[in-house]
Amino acid sequence: MSDWRLDQDERAELTDLLAGLVRIPSPDPPGDEAAMARFLGDWLREREFDVRADEFAPNRINLLARLPGSGGKPALVFSAHMDTMPIGSHGGDGAWEHDPFGAEITDGRLYGRGAADMKSGLAAMAAAALKVKRAGSDLAGDLVLAFSAGESSNCIGAKRMVEAGDLNGAGALLVSEPSSLGLLTAETGALWLEVAAAGRPGHASAGAADNAILKVLDFLGAVRDNPFAEHSHPLLGPATLAINTIGGGTAVNLTADQARATLDIRTVPGMTTAAVLASLTEMAGDAVTIRILDEKPSVVTDPADGFVGLCADAVARVTGTRPEPAGVNYFSDSSVLAPGLDVPRVIIGPGEAGMSGQRDEWVELEAVHAAAAVYGEIAGAYLSDGSIRDS
Repeated sequence: MSDWRLDQDERAELTDLLAGLVRIPSPDPPGDEAAMARFLGDWLREREFDVRADEFAPNRINLLARLPGSGGKPALVFSAHMDTMPIGSHGGDGAWEHDPFGAEITDGRLYGRGAADMKSGLAAMAAAALKVKRAGSDLAGDLVLAFSAGESSNCIGAKRMVEAGDLNGAGALLVSEPSSLGLLTAETGALWLEVAAAGRPGHASAGAADNAILKVLDFLGAVRDNPFAEHSHPLLGPATLAINTIGGGTAVNLTADQARATLDIRTVPGMTTAAVLASLTEMAGDAVTIRILDEKPSVVTDPADGFVGLCADAVARVTGTRPEPAGVNYFSDSSVLAPGLDVPRVIIGPGEAGMSGQRDEWVELEAVHAAAAVYGEIAGAYLSDGSIRDS
């Protein structure tokens, strides 16, 4: 069995790649991965990868690279996104102690926006693919690097990959979102809704009037305690409902003739958009209207699936601890890719869970190096002649 742990030179090469990626801003919004895609594409081409850049919208670029196999098995896809959260405020309580694009290394941690979510996972996947390539192993199936744009923009890069058929022939999907090197097999869906109401404008001095804001507030009061909490999943817990934006009215002395709010509902298996809308519409009556802004399904891979066991074994070989399948309440590109490709999906990433979007975001370099070894183990096992063919 090959040893997929990185040697000293490979670890330095990976650290340099990650630092280079973090130094290139790619926050979404506004959404612009062009500079990062050029840097990463050049890095891969210099190491003799066949790279294709797909600019599907201005400055929104997907990168795809493929190590060809014999065709005896379906491909394994390494998935990561190139965009990050914005850096937030620069002053007061919003100040960063570390330059968000400085890639500073202190006490074994590399700091910067995207360090955890998820440039570390992306860099580790690139390094693992490079080690597989340099090993000269005969692969029974292709290893595909699928580095997407616009995950924060409703997974537009992932949608493009599915629509363009870029990943056709895949048999399994490995995603490097932050998981603290845990093994995530379930993620909640996300249903985003706008609630709106109309009223009749009138001068405030006239007294009671048809106020749109009050209609929206009445509805929000009815749903604030989460009418969907009874829906639950063993790995994901109960469905959640959050009220995250609200607005309305035009002047302090004029009754509001319009108001709206948005809801973020994290769904679990067994919930349907139609049923959620029917429940909320019944609660709303005629006072408010509800429309869908976006919807992503929950994605769950059976913990008994062969690919899950293969990934757990790989983590155990590298870290000494075999992880148990778990769930997470964020969504990822796999909410588009896994259903679109109809393949099992596992998330394993070096970033710390909960670090995404934080000031002074960081990642442990030891975890990044370990992640690369885990990915190498997974690729070596899945794409070998003796691996499972169908997961």
